[in-house]
Amino acid sequence: MQELENTFREIGPVYSALIATTFTWLVTALGASLVFFFKNMPRSILDAMLGFTGGVMVAASFWSLLAPSIEQAEKLFPTMPWMPAAVGFLLGSLFIYFLDKFTPHLHINFGDNEREGMKTQWHRTTLLLLAITLHNIPEGLAVGVLFGAAAIGAGDEMMPAAITLAIGIGIQNFPEGFAVAMPLRRNGVSRWKSFWYGQLSAIVEPIAGVLGAIAVIYMQPVLPFALAFAAGAMIYVVVEEVIPETQRDKYTDVAVLGFIGGFVVMMILDVALG
Repeated sequence: MQELENTFREIGPVYSALIATTFTWLVTALGASLVFFFKNMPRSILDAMLGFTGGVMVAASFWSLLAPSIEQAEKLFPTMPWMPAAVGFLLGSLFIYFLDKFTPHLHINFGDNEREGMKTQWHRTTLLLLAITLHNIPEGLAVGVLFGAAAIGAGDEMMPAAITLAIGIGIQNFPEGFAVAMPLRRNGVSRWKSFWYGQLSAIVEPIAGVLGAIAVIYMQPVLPFALAFAAGAMIYVVVEEVIPETQRDKYTDVAVLGFIGGFVVMMILDVALG
């Protein structure tokens, strides 16, 4: 772990964020590649995977983002240490809220009559891809913000936190890639197209990661706000998208167990590696 930290410190925060989020993207592609071996998936497994994804995101929001945000705020805003976390969290939630309202998309387990965002005649496949892309923006942003925080000397814990978060996001991206590609395959899309759209959903993560790192480097005072912003964006995605998708059939308990498993895995990673 120490060697990995030293390597990232040497190459700088922007390249570190790019490499880490490229890793999370490639893990998504690896998960999507399972469509070459399976044509269908039991709904219970899909719900468990989505639940696991939600658990990782919620745990990461607190352990890797909100807690460091509050710690930094105690140094920069000693009279109001709660303010940056509260403001950043609200802004992050509102950011995804407005993207959700104006971007045409369709969640994985929803019917064609449940399209969200602006009215459009775009194909169902495109809308599914846009939905999961919205999901991945805060994940890439969170990784980039932490690498940026490590670069400006916000604390010795920031670099291991950034690496841990990238690993956690990568772990949950594997089932997520499969969860995106498999419904497309089940709806008659070819294996190659299902794989292509599955991996493409995470290509936004490297972009968001680099932007997050740059923002923190050049605007150091916004660090506690940026950490909380990423947390708010992730929590909004979990509550608005991930959890509802797992509560539409009889496997809700399986989804909850998956959520708990994801939360525990991310918590262990953060405590053990961070």
